[in-house]
Amino acid sequence: MGRGGTRTYASGRLPASDTNPTPRDGVTNGGTLRWPLPEFPTQWNFNHVNGTKGVVEQVVQGALPYLMRADQKAVPHPVPEYLRSAELKRGGHGQTVTYRLNPSARWSDGRPVGYHDFIAQAHALSGKDPRYQVSTVTGYRQIQRIERGADEHEVRVTFAGTYTDWRSLFSPLYPASAYTGPEAFNTGWVDRLPVTAGPFKLQRIDQTAKTVTMVRDPAWWGAPAKLDRIVYRALDTSAMPGAFANNEIDLMDIGLDAGALRRAMKVPGAAVRRAGGPDWRHFTFNAAGPVLSDARVRRAVMLGIDRGAIARSDLSGLNVPVQTLGNHFFVNTQDGYLDNSAELGRYDPARSNRLLDEAGWARRGRYRAKAGRVLALRFVIPSGVPGGKQEGELARALLERVGVRVDIEPVPADDVFDHYVTPGNFDIVPFSWLGTAFPVSPMKSVFARPHGDRIQQNYSRAGTAAINAALDRAIAEVDPAKTHVLANEVDRLVWREAFVLPLYQRPQLVAVRADLANMGACGFLEPAYQDIGFRNPA
Repeated sequence: MGRGGTRTYASGRLPASDTNPTPRDGVTNGGTLRWPLPEFPTQWNFNHVNGTKGVVEQVVQGALPYLMRADQKAVPHPVPEYLRSAELKRGGHGQTVTYRLNPSARWSDGRPVGYHDFIAQAHALSGKDPRYQVSTVTGYRQIQRIERGADEHEVRVTFAGTYTDWRSLFSPLYPASAYTGPEAFNTGWVDRLPVTAGPFKLQRIDQTAKTVTMVRDPAWWGAPAKLDRIVYRALDTSAMPGAFANNEIDLMDIGLDAGALRRAMKVPGAAVRRAGGPDWRHFTFNAAGPVLSDARVRRAVMLGIDRGAIARSDLSGLNVPVQTLGNHFFVNTQDGYLDNSAELGRYDPARSNRLLDEAGWARRGRYRAKAGRVLALRFVIPSGVPGGKQEGELARALLERVGVRVDIEPVPADDVFDHYVTPGNFDIVPFSWLGTAFPVSPMKSVFARPHGDRIQQNYSRAGTAAINAALDRAIAEVDPAKTHVLANEVDRLVWREAFVLPLYQRPQLVAVRADLANMGACGFLEPAYQDIGFRNPA
């Protein structure tokens, strides 16, 4: 590949990661990494329903304890700066994990990282107190008790049952002070990162400039951060190519913008790194809305959308393989992946028309109507994001063929979740679910049937008792091969309910300064932030 140029992949797949891996002695000491964010978060508690965002994780990964970190194959390993070892023992109907913490690990307020932090986080995320506005309780709900072990650096966590993704818990780990009560949990980290424990600490959040400046923490007990600072800056995605070309930022997630890719490839001293992304693009349907509450209409809308056409349109000009996604848990390149979409994954406007007829929506000229109401759906997109607009326009053209009117509603990017998705103020919304090395248990908060107003991340507000039971079986299985089988059973049930339409596995294309080391298109790899920096001059 030339500078940012085009590759042909013989395997038909992108590599697992592409980060310019460089030993620490090959990385310059010092420098500033200027890192753009597509939105400016206000909630920095990643476990809060409004904080579980990729932009939040990009910042806190360098400032909070992550007990486990995934490699490029999505296999989690203990992070030695925090965790010396973690041992699982099964007994009776449950399991116990013994964590041996690094004795040097301390919070920025001087307190050691220890079992009090585990206790507070497990309680807040258990779901026992609805005042904690949590994004997910999966895993934490199964914790029966937490005890101090042989000394203050050993923590024993006992589960009431078996839990396959126990390695996903306590990453990130927040200090006990953050989770002392619902008010601290819900508001204590709004516009603040009051306590940290990582190679970087907060210097300043500038609300006017929309920047977050993280600086090297001299109290960090691990190998010191190579960079002096990381300056995160909120930028509209449409402004990022210009900022990168003008040397105002050092990396840029190209996303699916072929124009941005072409522009980045022309920037002197830049490179484009490509990998198969862990994230997946989809349309979420609001099954609590007046129209899409009818499963027949949801299925008809799915059948009326040509997923292949949307994938080809979104990925055009990116020189990446184009393949639709047939699973809600695994992406195409993961072990366990099966295409369970069956008939709902196919474009079938004839069947879509029949289902809409059965549901009582009759043709009235260009669009269908029922009881004096036109069959119209609000397609909410973040303004300034070309991909969302393109998807909305294509969905509108496709669904018009079966008599469904689509009204595209652009809204400010910062407001999409807080004011539209979370409160259910939409009919269809496109976005990408963040991938993870633990693809089963985190999705319980997405697909488990909500209890009253507690939707967690089930923005469709749909589900069944059968889905809940199947999720519980998959999450309780500790044999990875059996977990794959059970997760695919859940996936077939989710497809049947037709409330989330997977589109495709997202490729990861990241434009970077060519000398940026240990960062780029990471895939499932979770980088060590202290190793990120710029290569020494040759």
